Amino acid sequence: MIKLAFMGFRHGHIFSLYTYAQQTPGVQIVAACEEDPATRAELAKTGVVAITHDSYARMLADSGCDAVAIGDYYGKRGAIAIEALKHGKHVIADKPLCTALAELDQIEALAAKNKLQVSLQLDLRDGGLARKAHELIRGGAIGSVHGIVFTAEHPLMRASRPAWYFEPGKHGGTLNDIGIHAFDAIPWITGIPFARLEAARSWNAFATDVPFMHDAGQFMATLENGAGVMGEVSYFTPDSMGYSLPQYWRITFFGREGILELVETQRKLMLAKNGSKEPVYPEAAAGNPAGYLKAFLAEIEGHPQPGGLCTADVLRASRVALLIQHAGETGQTHVAL
Repeated sequence: MIKLAFMGFRHGHIFSLYTYAQQTPGVQIVAACEEDPATRAELAKTGVVAITHDSYARMLADSGCDAVAIGDYYGKRGAIAIEALKHGKHVIADKPLCTALAELDQIEALAAKNKLQVSLQLDLRDGGLARKAHELIRGGAIGSVHGIVFTAEHPLMRASRPAWYFEPGKHGGTLNDIGIHAFDAIPWITGIPFARLEAARSWNAFATDVPFMHDAGQFMATLENGAGVMGEVSYFTPDSMGYSLPQYWRITFFGREGILELVETQRKLMLAKNGSKEPVYPEAAAGNPAGYLKAFLAEIEGHPQPGGLCTADVLRASRVALLIQHAGETGQTHVAL
């Protein structure tokens, strides 16, 4: 039985992990902490989570947990993870894991030293479209991959976003926030790691009254086989459209023998093979709901899942995200990843 304690509920993604944990055999939720009084009061009204602590230090001291799940604001997560690892606790978090490379260095060192696992809610790879793309590309359906273009456009929805998104030092930019899904999923689908960032830009576009908030991000990178990747991870979608447009997680893979594209909002794959006159539309694979949590538990138990999300994947994707975010903010180019 894995005893899991939750720290922070200031982003909605953490509630899906909380629900999965409730439903997963072998997991016991032993504590839930929220240090922010306003968030704590709201949680008390909804009754979705039973808050047991208003102090993280006290929760670590008296909950008897084996692992800590983190859902606080982005800029606070690194410190929370570091403290958990120092206390001998495994860590699973909503993405991103942290907003500074120095924090990631410390997380990586502590996890290795204390033989602890670190995971994230990187669920793009758990979806049926990505799983089918993984199967097709690894099976040679489009031959060697030479280029990838993706858009992960989000609506800003300022009125419903947590207020901390627009407070100094709490968000950390969209390349780290949104891009990390691609920095995990692309190597997993193709089997080819990221090698180098060519160029990136991170800037303030829509939330102009808070210019420190980088709500826009674009980059160009190269994979280890020389394939190029271009990504757009901005809050550019019209709010009125929500998450309905095809530009929300649309990934196109260009191979020597054809093109494969997945469009999450349309629940559709398109395969255009050289030699054929018309594209075909393969059925998605079965999804793997809570796959990241299952893989995390398997790693803790010493039986890692073949091809499952693991600590090494999480740390590698987090490093790529932070390096690209930093380059986008500083204008660095040709950065080894």
